[in-house]
Amino acid sequence: MSGLNKEQGEAVALLSIGTFLEYFDLMLYIHMAVLLNELFFPKTDAHTAALLTAFAFCSTYILRPLGALAFGYIGDHIGRKVTVVITTTMMSISCLVMANLPTYAQIGISASWIVTICRIMQGMSSMGEISGAQLYLSETIQPPARYVAVAPLAFAVSLGTSMALGLASFVTSFGLDWRLAFWVGATIAVVGAVARTKLRETPDFTDAKRCLQDNFAKDHVKQKKVKINTIKLEKVNQKTSLALFLMDCMWPLCFYFAYVYCGNILKHSFNLTPAEVIHHNFIVSLWQIFSLLLFVFLSYHVYPLLILKVKLFASCAIIITCPYWLDHMTHPFHLLLLQSAIIFFAADAAPATSIFYKHFPVFKRFTYISFTYAMSRALTYVITSFGLVYLTEYFSNWGILIIMVPICIGYFIGLRYFEKLDKNHYHSKLKSNESNHNFRIDHIKKSLR
Repeated sequence: MSGLNKEQGEAVALLSIGTFLEYFDLMLYIHMAVLLNELFFPKTDAHTAALLTAFAFCSTYILRPLGALAFGYIGDHIGRKVTVVITTTMMSISCLVMANLPTYAQIGISASWIVTICRIMQGMSSMGEISGAQLYLSETIQPPARYVAVAPLAFAVSLGTSMALGLASFVTSFGLDWRLAFWVGATIAVVGAVARTKLRETPDFTDAKRCLQDNFAKDHVKQKKVKINTIKLEKVNQKTSLALFLMDCMWPLCFYFAYVYCGNILKHSFNLTPAEVIHHNFIVSLWQIFSLLLFVFLSYHVYPLLILKVKLFASCAIIITCPYWLDHMTHPFHLLLLQSAIIFFAADAAPATSIFYKHFPVFKRFTYISFTYAMSRALTYVITSFGLVYLTEYFSNWGILIIMVPICIGYFIGLRYFEKLDKNHYHSKLKSNESNHNFRIDHIKKSLR
């Protein structure tokens, strides 16, 4: 990757590999849920089964805000590196438990509760993972190389998703024990945790801490008090947090619809087996990978916010026509086209995450970014998963728009806000550089006199 020194290149590689491993483990259950929910939850009618599927899915995200606050505190007070090591360790433990967990037929409702707790652990650990990794690179690398360096993390998430689907498809297609997939996931998580211990702390965080220590080195008691007060007094613009929240809501909507909601359609309307649904979704994930590769490449030549605007307009066009597609499709291939289109143009924060993050103060950056990310996932997945069950029941496929349209509007509002914010930041930086330049010239003239 051009423009990066050796240490920065190693950081990009380690974090990208770690993010891939983390999301491989996280998505393994989600994409095998069509099979595993039958093993860990009681058998019920189709409506109750849909609600149980929604519950199993949401359990991964519902407590993410608590994880965001916990890892945010660690990241802002101790360091960014510690969080990404802890998260991979948590993921490996949950995978080991699920790999050895007895089914509902063997131990009853206890299996349902244990697998739910494991999913909660995975959701909380993935919360600190992606925010910590993106923040680490945003604070380590300068633009424009920063855009290309941070964007591969989103690609790593997609690759982890796709590989989890690939492994799930392989295991189910050949009739292998599903536990094999989780043993692979646990091994991968352990490797990721060990690899990340080689990372160094980010320059932004280290410099901010050093600045406080230098200013109050003579009085250690006062230094501690002033450091705490400095962190408390740092102000975060609530409009900035809200704008980021609105934009973060878009991706979980697209993800749930493309993989989970459409997966249920494949199972109940087209009578595909769990193995066939998993294989079908694996093909969709390949389009997700191709999409991110394309947009990562473009981010080095095109301003990232412009890329997001194009993706948003394309997403809106697909979403508005989505109910018509669903009403008239007669073959799983037709649904595959819709899923692929939704995923390909899904409007998320990548490749502009580093642009958003720089507008948050250093000592509150991790907490606010991770909490905003977690709340957007938790609320959107709960509203989408349970909402679609009832909205489509009463309004058919057109009920989907009741959720989709407001989220699209929210994304547009957030994007417009960051465009104005970044424009103002750019102009103020130019004025600052110009005044510094004029000051130096005046200083030189005075010295020559």
